[in-house]
Amino acid sequence: MESLKEKYYWYKKALWVLAALALLPFVLIPFWKCSGPKEPAETIQEDHLVAYPGRTFSYKLKFNDLQVKQHAVASAIGLPRPPQDRADAASMRKQLVEIKTNDNYIVDSLTHSVPYLIPAAKRELDAIGEEWADILQRNNLPHYRFYVTSVLRTQEDIKYLQRSGNINSVTQSCHCYGTTFDLAYMRYDKVTQTRDYMHEDNLKLVLGQVLLNHQRAEKIYVKYEAKQSCFHITVRK
Repeated sequence: MESLKEKYYWYKKALWVLAALALLPFVLIPFWKCSGPKEPAETIQEDHLVAYPGRTFSYKLKFNDLQVKQHAVASAIGLPRPPQDRADAASMRKQLVEIKTNDNYIVDSLTHSVPYLIPAAKRELDAIGEEWADILQRNNLPHYRFYVTSVLRTQEDIKYLQRSGNINSVTQSCHCYGTTFDLAYMRYDKVTQTRDYMHEDNLKLVLGQVLLNHQRAEKIYVKYEAKQSCFHITVRK
C-alpha cells in the first residue's frame, strides 16, 4: 500500500497539472491575436474613370529627335568621356548628381544603368515631374507617379544590352554622358487613394503634353521608342 506521503505527492501533482491546463487558454489567446492572420487592409474600389481633357497628337511625329542630334548635344554638354564601367563612373561622381524616387516619379530597379545625371539633366527631370503633378492637380485628377527606367550607362552596360538583343542600345549612346534618361509611358504608380482612376493611355497623354511643352521651349530632345515603351530624353542646355 502507498504511504500517506506518496498519496499526498500524487494529489499535489494532479492539482498542478489541472491548474496549468486551466491557464493555457489565457497564454495562447494573446499569442494568437498577435501572430495570427491579420484583417486585410481596406482597399478602395476604383470604379470611376476620369480623363485629362488634352488633345491627342502623334507621338511618333512630334518626338522624332534622332540619335545623331541627341548625341551631338550630349557629348558637348555632358561628361567629358563615356565611363568604361561602374568603377569608372564612380570616379566621375563630382560631376554628377543622384536621382531618387520622390513624389512625382519612381526610379525603377535599374539593371543596365546607374541613377546619376549631370545637374542640368536632373533639374530638367524634376521640372518635368513638377509640371506633370501640376497638370493632374489643375484638372482635379488623381496623382500618379511615372517611372524613370534608364539613366547613366557605362560602356560595359552597353555591351550587356547589345548581347541581350536590345536594338536601341548603340555603342555611341547618349546615356553614357549623364544627359539622358528614359521615361516609361505605359506604367504608372497611383498615389491618391480615391475611387477615381485613369487609363494608362490617358496618363501617357499627360506626360506627352509635358514633354511637348519642354521640347517646344528647346529644353530637351525627345525620341518616341515604341518597342521599348519609353520616351528617350536628352537635356539640351
